[in-house]
Amino acid sequence: MPLPDQSPAALDWRDDAIPVSTRFDDPYFSLANGLNETRHVFLAGNDLPARLVPGFHVAELGFGTGLNLLALALIAGDTALRFTSFEAFPMSAPEMERALTAFPEARAIADPLIEAWTRGARRFTLGSIAVEVIEGDVRETLPVWTGRADAWFLDGFSPAKNPEMWGEELMAEVGRHTAPGGTFATYTAAGFVRRGLATAGFEVTRAPGYAGKRHMSKGIHNG
Repeated sequence: MPLPDQSPAALDWRDDAIPVSTRFDDPYFSLANGLNETRHVFLAGNDLPARLVPGFHVAELGFGTGLNLLALALIAGDTALRFTSFEAFPMSAPEMERALTAFPEARAIADPLIEAWTRGARRFTLGSIAVEVIEGDVRETLPVWTGRADAWFLDGFSPAKNPEMWGEELMAEVGRHTAPGGTFATYTAAGFVRRGLATAGFEVTRAPGYAGKRHMSKGIHNG
């Protein structure tokens, strides 16, 4: 259980600015500018914003600070989108706000997110995006989800430290909840993750990673 002054996220803070999960011993975003990493991996990796059309549905494993949602909102314009994220260990609103101060561009549009989070809302609107954050163990919540995503942001903690988030059964659920022609992108190129996604019906490719990281992974569902 978290201490009284902690959220379920169980955070430590590196350089008083970067949230680090003490449960998984992993930072929530790249030390070399997490917003730029999101743009490189999750947006460009899913060919966004070029594919955005009204009703386009993005789903995500690992909501964290909400940075990926905010990065999407920055490119969405007036296009009505849907965003569903799965999160087991949510931050508190003050923790989220503290983390986002590192990214002034994202923080400038974050008030609706922080206000919703403060009042306990997990369904809310951010600009043109209808947002739902589903709390709980994703191995239980994703199988019963009725949606299908056009693009996935696979952003759990490192597979070496959080292998449950990347197991073959869960990747199969990602595939099952992907619309025809849907895509995924992730910062990891771990072999067992790529194999799991391939088994789940994705044509998986490696691409150059962010900030000197050799590889990331992306793919399109072939089913």
